[in-house]
Amino acid sequence: MEFEPHDRAVYLPAADVLVCADLHVGRAATSNVEWGLGEHAHTTLVERFEALLQRFTPSEAVIAGDVLHAFNSLPRGTAETVQELQGVAEAAETRLLATPGNHDTMLEELWDGPIAEEYRLGRVVVIHGHERPETDADCYVVGHDHPTIEIEGQRWPCFLYGPEQYGDADVLMLPSFSRLPAGVAVNGMTASEFQSPFVTDADGLRPVVRDEDADETHEFPPLGEFRRLL
Repeated sequence: MEFEPHDRAVYLPAADVLVCADLHVGRAATSNVEWGLGEHAHTTLVERFEALLQRFTPSEAVIAGDVLHAFNSLPRGTAETVQELQGVAEAAETRLLATPGNHDTMLEELWDGPIAEEYRLGRVVVIHGHERPETDADCYVVGHDHPTIEIEGQRWPCFLYGPEQYGDADVLMLPSFSRLPAGVAVNGMTASEFQSPFVTDADGLRPVVRDEDADETHEFPPLGEFRRLL
């Protein structure tokens, strides 16, 4: 499947759709860290999302789960941030849709746009990834695990792409769009250590790292081979 990664999100040119996952809006307000890794101000997240819409001008944008962080409350600023996300999408004439994640127990209380448990784009299905799907697909685009890869002592958010991961279907796993979660280093992980049931062969997952400063995308060998090179 063809995809274009940028700033922890991915553009799917065949469908003209932008996908990001795990925004965790409200996490900064509940964090004990005063300055949360550059994401303390929610406007930063909104500005990044707006820049992606300007870069790709997609007809649709899908948030693949965990729009919110808190399970049973709406921390200060959460509603405003969600409204701003919807506002920049409307201004860009991009239809914005959410597929709920395990954190999104209160999403319907403040989300006034479309919601779909699983969103089909032809033979591609976008879903958060914490539960097994009800829809068959050739490829699933998921989030949930917040993957990172450690290279020479530095940790990078990464995309993971693997053929025939879930039955006969390919899987594309996105990193957390929010910069607050530290992420999980996948270097030595087995399939059973992933939280998502979509990963069945960790060795077959190919890490893809986007270096925004250099404006370069680096594609690495599958983890089974890449581990031997690290």
